[in-house]
Amino acid sequence: MNKVILMGRLTRDPDIRYTQGETAMAVARYTLAVDRYRKSGGDQQADFVSCVVFRKGAEFAEKYLHQGLKLLVSGHIRTGSYVNKEGQKVYTTEVVVTEQEFAEKKAVSSGFARPEAADGDFMDIPETMDEEELPFR
Repeated sequence: MNKVILMGRLTRDPDIRYTQGETAMAVARYTLAVDRYRKSGGDQQADFVSCVVFRKGAEFAEKYLHQGLKLLVSGHIRTGSYVNKEGQKVYTTEVVVTEQEFAEKKAVSSGFARPEAADGDFMDIPETMDEEELPFR
């Protein structure tokens, strides 16, 4: 089985490109900085994992992902190789992302917290608010 799940922060904004042809397909590439397991007393280290995502996932990345964002991804590892300009064979490893989701609240990743939700995800509804004023029923 080839399955990988990673949580880390984007090292820079995703690189988005579109394939050529009749039906252009979005392709997004980004790198996740993933903390390694730390033994007590040791310095924190990270691995920098190359990721690629296609189609709707790439369009999502283009619209919502940015440098520093904490992200949870799952997918599979793909290896490959090519010959560079100097004639040397270069081996590649990347994660082909099939699922990606935010790993923290927007307020945390933006560097500020919402005062009305300081105790958690819910805010108190004032007793003076009429039931018709609620945004849900």
